[in-house]
Amino acid sequence: MNTHSTLIGARRLRPHTAWLAAAVLALSACASAPVPTEQLAVTTAAVASAVSAGGQELAPTEMSAARDKLVRAHLAVAAKDNEQALRLAQQAQVDAQLAGSKAQAMKAKKAEAELDEAARVLREEMARKKP
Repeated sequence: MNTHSTLIGARRLRPHTAWLAAAVLALSACASAPVPTEQLAVTTAAVASAVSAGGQELAPTEMSAARDKLVRAHLAVAAKDNEQALRLAQQAQVDAQLAGSKAQAMKAKKAEAELDEAARVLREEMARKKP
């Protein structure tokens, strides 16, 4: 086998290699992320948990953001933009968790204030009953 025939054989492979590379790139571009079904379910549960924690009343801004992003995530799934749907669902989950945490913190502060008031009243009662 001489050098000339080796070069000709290499040139013949190049178009096939280029075609194969183009086909692989085209196929990978067609493949999209899967529908984030699990993340949507987790996010829906996080929103429900935040609502039951009082997030709607005590953290309305965060709850509104969570619900808005969850709706937008479902719209992205309908538009077959699964990567955007995943991002929005993850953001909605974080917003819902924040709303739930804020609601729990506000309830805890309220309970603390009520306990402080009860302790103050008890101290006053005890001070009045001293002989």
